[in-house]
Amino acid sequence: MHIKLKALLSELTQPNQTLSSTRIFHALIIKNRLSQDPFYATKIVRFYAINNDLISARNLFDETPQRSIYLWNSIIRAYAQSHKFHDAFMLFKHLLISETRPDNYTFACVARACAERSDIKALRILHGKLVGFGLELDFICSSALVNCYSKLGLIDEASFVFRGIDKPDLVLWNAMISGYGSCGDWTEGIELFNTMLNTGMWPDGYTMVGLITGLADHSLLKVGETIHGFSVKCGLVLNDHVASVLVSLYSRCKNMESACRVFDSLIRADLISWSALIAGFSQAGDYVKALSFFRELIMNGPGPDPILLATVLSASAQLVTVGPGSEIHAYAIRHECSTEVLVSSALIDMYAKCGFLGIGVKVFENMPKRNIVSYNSVISSLGLYGRAPEAFHIFEKILEEGLKPDETTFVGLLSACCHAGLVNEGRKYFTTMKRVFRIEAKTEHYIHMVKLLGMDGQLKEAYDLIKSVKGRVDVSVWGAFLSCCNSHKNYEFLEVIAKHVLENESKDCRYSVMLSNLLAGDGRWDDVKQLRGDNGGAKGKMPGISWISDMSR
Repeated sequence: MHIKLKALLSELTQPNQTLSSTRIFHALIIKNRLSQDPFYATKIVRFYAINNDLISARNLFDETPQRSIYLWNSIIRAYAQSHKFHDAFMLFKHLLISETRPDNYTFACVARACAERSDIKALRILHGKLVGFGLELDFICSSALVNCYSKLGLIDEASFVFRGIDKPDLVLWNAMISGYGSCGDWTEGIELFNTMLNTGMWPDGYTMVGLITGLADHSLLKVGETIHGFSVKCGLVLNDHVASVLVSLYSRCKNMESACRVFDSLIRADLISWSALIAGFSQAGDYVKALSFFRELIMNGPGPDPILLATVLSASAQLVTVGPGSEIHAYAIRHECSTEVLVSSALIDMYAKCGFLGIGVKVFENMPKRNIVSYNSVISSLGLYGRAPEAFHIFEKILEEGLKPDETTFVGLLSACCHAGLVNEGRKYFTTMKRVFRIEAKTEHYIHMVKLLGMDGQLKEAYDLIKSVKGRVDVSVWGAFLSCCNSHKNYEFLEVIAKHVLENESKDCRYSVMLSNLLAGDGRWDDVKQLRGDNGGAKGKMPGISWISDMSR
């Protein structure tokens, strides 16, 4: 009978294993009085786990008196893979005090659960337990620790474990290189990559992806091009995963010509590649091309996700033309994702910037679920139209819902105060932000407060506020103050404004032009001549650009 059961068991291990066939097999085991056998119990527990029936798996585990380490590992892994981490950890604790000794696979499984849960403290405790069981040099345990520490950004701990491994395989090298990449430490990643090459280990696509991922800053474009060249030499650029991260790299660096060239080399571009290219055009300010590629994606590529829909809605908002945005809205409705928080928030912003605030508010009201991002979107939109009391009412709703406002919330509130000229309310929200919610004021907060105070004629208070800023004051804050002085024809603060604007004049010539006009208004022609001539500050205004959309079509 055992032979027949083992033959049936062999059939049941096929990939198309179903819950019904598992139950049939379980019944046969019980009928033949073999349910107490840990060998069969382990197999059935695994089958139940494959079919997401954790209740049956746990019942069988609890009913099995003799538990092998394989049975323990199967039930712990079942809970961990279902993201029921608390149950997995509790079982692991029971295992530690049982007569059964955990093995390397037990620790590897629990380590991965710690990483999935982002539980750094638990992972470190587990590492200590692992050492206590004498498994610190075990390859499986060490590999799991390197991967988990790297995934959680604990690159120093990962490196410590990695250095203790004799002859690491390519998977481990890749884990360490990717770990450095995820932390943005591209120099260490490349140094480790060179060490790997010196050992005779040859890279694969995952190695190159790990290296490229670390190049987050656009100033590292040359480094990225070098890695791209090496990938071509090794024949790895044909790997779609490598090509996708290269598209992302070039898009981040706004080198859209190279991004398109790599994108065109893809046999079948995945959603990540499409999203990187479209986002790249949007970040580069070419919103028309971003929308054009989105239309091509709709026709020929994989369906967009909510993140990409939010990106193209933002591009439509920047063009200040509602046509493409409303088409995207219709697409989102047809594909039942218009109520996704990310999409709805982008819709609110798009409609408001395109002149259709009412539709944006209606989108907000119809949202089944809201988070702080969606609340911020409607507050900013109402503020843009000077409807400050309504923005304040939405803020009260945030507090009623128990949500915690963030810095963007207060940017929207201060913008609303600024557009409506509500000075006292602006002071109140600025103070509340810092004292009640412990949010440090950023450049945008100071810009709105300086404008609010300055346009009300409170120039001394606005100047004192600027002086209270810790560290270097952004030129845009001085620009806001300059604009207020210009409106009131106030020449009292010209010297200090000129000093700060001229230090940063290469960033934005508009302020130099405004300063020049204000100096001229004060009759200081020598200073005007120096500003326009010797210092090369005001070169003239950038020509304006406008979009006209024919909404009758």
